[in-house]
Amino acid sequence: MLSIEIKVEALHAWYGNDEVLHGIDLAIEPRSVTAIIGPSGCGKSTFIRCLNRLHETNPGARVAGHVWVGGEDVYRMDPIDVRRTIGMVFQRPNPFPTMSIFDNVALGLKFAGVKDRRRLRARVEESLAMAALWDEVKDRLHQPAMSLSGGQQQRLCIARALAVEPRVLLMDEPTSALDPISTMRIEELVQNLKQTYTIVIVTHNMQQAARIADQTAFFLDGHLIEVGPTSKVFTKPDDKRTEDYVSGRFG
Repeated sequence: MLSIEIKVEALHAWYGNDEVLHGIDLAIEPRSVTAIIGPSGCGKSTFIRCLNRLHETNPGARVAGHVWVGGEDVYRMDPIDVRRTIGMVFQRPNPFPTMSIFDNVALGLKFAGVKDRRRLRARVEESLAMAALWDEVKDRLHQPAMSLSGGQQQRLCIARALAVEPRVLLMDEPTSALDPISTMRIEELVQNLKQTYTIVIVTHNMQQAARIADQTAFFLDGHLIEVGPTSKVFTKPDDKRTEDYVSGRFG
């Protein structure tokens, strides 16, 4: 039997009285890429924010159901521990603007209690290397993070998420604000990172999902309509609504 890294069971989510996720069940294998697709407002971003308990930080937001990561129920864990276990990269690069490149990556480690400068530097270097950024910034680590290009800033945010050694990396449309070359670099990076991490990526780009995802899940109106191997979802979907979406009839 295949192992499961993330198991979502009967997941519901609300903003106030508005239910936006309706009983989502989904299993994700370790060291794989799962793309979450669907039209705007279908619940994609809410879903991944539920995985690391960011959804509940919104006033009036609540969740019911279960999310297990590595066999642990994240809703029984300390939220800080959850967000170390499940890293997040957002749609637009969000480096801390007053901090250097080095300090952006090191911040999470310092919060985790790492004080030894040598250990900090080694982990920062390793994280920047994993994010395919080390060679570009190794001679200017103490320059402002905002001196980087948009694509470099997004890879810096990936390095920051990786520094605390998560099990899972969530990515919410991480290339939607980037140029084609930067997008390609992020996609190549995702393919490399899945050798170590389990990745869940929200994308509006059907071609991107087809290029990088092992599994694709199609959401519509807060429901999970279909999930399966990406090639099947795009070429032989079981549900007519999936076929209509991936073929561009709506969305």
